[in-house]
Amino acid sequence: MHLSTTIATLAALVASSAGHSMLSNPPSRGNTKWWGTCAAGAGCKGPCDSPMADSPFNSIYNPKRYIERGQELEVGWNRLNHPGGFVRLAMVPFNESDSWSAFNNNVLKYTCYETNCGPTTKESEFGENNGPGNAPCSTTVTVPKNIPDNTAVTLQWVWYGGGVYYAQPDTSFGEYYGCSDLIVVGGPSSDEKPEATFQGGDISNPGTDVCKYWGSNKVGDCNFGDRSPTPVDGDLLSQSLEPCMRTKQTTGRPYGFDSGSNNAQPATSQDMTPVSHSASQAPVTPEAPATPEAPEAPAADQQVYSSSEVETETYVPAPVYSAAAEASSSDVASASTAAAPAPGYSAVADYTDAHVEAKCIPRPKYRL
Repeated sequence: MHLSTTIATLAALVASSAGHSMLSNPPSRGNTKWWGTCAAGAGCKGPCDSPMADSPFNSIYNPKRYIERGQELEVGWNRLNHPGGFVRLAMVPFNESDSWSAFNNNVLKYTCYETNCGPTTKESEFGENNGPGNAPCSTTVTVPKNIPDNTAVTLQWVWYGGGVYYAQPDTSFGEYYGCSDLIVVGGPSSDEKPEATFQGGDISNPGTDVCKYWGSNKVGDCNFGDRSPTPVDGDLLSQSLEPCMRTKQTTGRPYGFDSGSNNAQPATSQDMTPVSHSASQAPVTPEAPATPEAPEAPAADQQVYSSSEVETETYVPAPVYSAAAEASSSDVASASTAAAPAPGYSAVADYTDAHVEAKCIPRPKYRL
C-alpha cells in the first residue's frame, strides 16, 4: 500500500474516533452533553443516550412514531469507520426506560454490527475489512405481541465488541447506547413473552452464525463501571477511558448463544476490572478473557437462534406496560388521514406484517 493511502486511511480512522456509533433509525433521543452519542468510556452509562426525563418524547411538540404489534421494525445505524462487534436490541415500557434490569430482562435480538454493511475497501493497514467506511447498517426486529394498545415503549440499541480504537488493531471499544421512544397501536396480540434471537453473519463472515468482534461478547464487560474520564484541555484521548481491552480480533456469538456459557444474563458493573488511565496517552488495558471456540456452523435453516436453546434462567414475566396518549388502531392505517390522538402526534404508515422466520435470514448485498 502506498504511503499516501496509508496516511489517508489512518487519518480517517483517527478523525472518526470522536464520532463513534449511534442509533439513527428510529431516531434516538440524543443528548447535548456528549453531542448526541452515549459512550460508556466518555461517562455516559446508559441504559439510554439520555434519561427518560430528558427525552423529546415528553414534549407535545415532538412528533410521535407509531408501530404495530408483530411489525418488522427496521433499526439502523451508520458504520462510522468502525469494524466489528454485536448489536443488542431490547424493548421496555417508556416509564421503565431508566432501568438497566428492565432492558436486560426484555432483550429481543442480537445481531452483528456490520450485518449488511462494510468498509470502502477490503484491504487496509488494520486487517481485512477493518478499514474506513460509513455505510448505513440495519436489521429488523419483531415488535412484541404482548404489548397493549396505546402503550409508550422504548427501544434500546447497544453496540459492543467493536475494534480498532484510534487506529490500534488490537484494541476494543467500550459500549455505546441509544434509545428511541415509540407508541404501540394495533396488530395481532398474544400473552406470550418473546424470546431473544441471534442473527449471525457479517461482512467478514457472510452466511454464517458468527460475528467478528474484539474483547468481550458480553454486555456489561466494557461499561467501565462507575468511572468517568477526566478531560484535559488539548488532549483528545483524555476525554475517554477507552480502549476497553487489548485483544486480537476473533469471531463468535453473543454471550448466551456461545458454547462457553449457560445463560444470557449480562455482566454487572462489578464484573468490570478497574483500569488506571493516563491523560496523555491511550490507557493500558487488560488482556481480553479467553474466547471459547465457536462450534461448527449449523445448517442454513438453523442460523437464527432462540434463547430458549441456551438459557437456563427462570422465566421473567412480561413488563407492566403503561398506556400513552389515547389512540385507536385506525391511527396507523394512514398517516395522511388518521386523527392525531394528542397534540403534536403523527401516525406512521406503510407497515408490514412479515415475521422473522426461524431459519437463516438472507443477507442483503453489502453497501460499501
